[in-house]
Amino acid sequence: MQTIFRGKDLITLEDWSLEEIETLLEVSYELKRDFAMDRPTVYLPNKTVFLMFFEQSTRTRNSMEAGITQLGGHAHFLDTSKMQIAHGEVAKDTAIILSRMGHAIACRNCFWKQGNAYLRELAKWATVPVINMQDDLFHPLQAIADLMTIQEKKGRNTRNLKVSVIWAYATTHKKPISVPVSQVLLFPRFGIDVTLAYPEGYDLPDWVIEKARDNARKHGGSLRITHDQEEAYRDADVVFPKNWGSWVTNESTEVVDSLLEANRGWKCTVERMALTSQGSLYMHALPADRQNEVEDAVIDGPHSAIYDEAENRLHTAKAVMALTMGGR
Repeated sequence: MQTIFRGKDLITLEDWSLEEIETLLEVSYELKRDFAMDRPTVYLPNKTVFLMFFEQSTRTRNSMEAGITQLGGHAHFLDTSKMQIAHGEVAKDTAIILSRMGHAIACRNCFWKQGNAYLRELAKWATVPVINMQDDLFHPLQAIADLMTIQEKKGRNTRNLKVSVIWAYATTHKKPISVPVSQVLLFPRFGIDVTLAYPEGYDLPDWVIEKARDNARKHGGSLRITHDQEEAYRDADVVFPKNWGSWVTNESTEVVDSLLEANRGWKCTVERMALTSQGSLYMHALPADRQNEVEDAVIDGPHSAIYDEAENRLHTAKAVMALTMGGR
């Protein structure tokens, strides 16, 4: 078990070793047990974390705010449109000043080709840990909660488990690629056999696929790509049917276009779930575009683990903060 985390950034789980991620999961389980038993977990008394949001949030904001409170600290919610960032203040100045006033900086910035660069600029200048609450490329807090949920439902030994990350039709907004990117990079490191399914035009970056396959080779997992959604559902133990935008092939911010409309049939249905293995899980980072991405009979049905998955956002967020803001 790794024990030295204090001051460590979490921009992507690719920057964390397997041992560090396993420690993060162990701490998450411990904190979840404490939460269930109503045991106090005051590991960060009087510590402050700044939560910078360039976009809306439900699970991420509340898991971080509730989490730091339960650890004995306090969160400052910062709407960046109300900060001097809106007047052009650069990341360097924001990072240095907030570092002098608190103990961690967390940020969500999903703007394409801007978000991750901004997070890394914050981390370059901050003297406190920087936590990625989602950017245009990575969503480590979601991915680790997803893995924790899979382990709870399917056992800690996930080797040869079949997990499918499947594109689905949605019209709410042009969503980032950060959730599927983080999943296909992380899951093979735990021996999982990942199937990535999407219509042509919704590709993930080439470097992501290369790195995911490298992770699979090193850790005994696998990654295959298909453009046939039925193939992805067939015999899967866990499915993640979720929309993401065509950012890699089309940088337009337009939500609904001809490519999207041509793929309205990419939807999680009862019939497709019937192709999966016995006891399979339906999972989603939320919010789901009900009726477009998924039928109510699935998301509200016996396969669904969405609420356990959402709760685990709390416990994994607490673990990240407890380890990086405290410790030695």
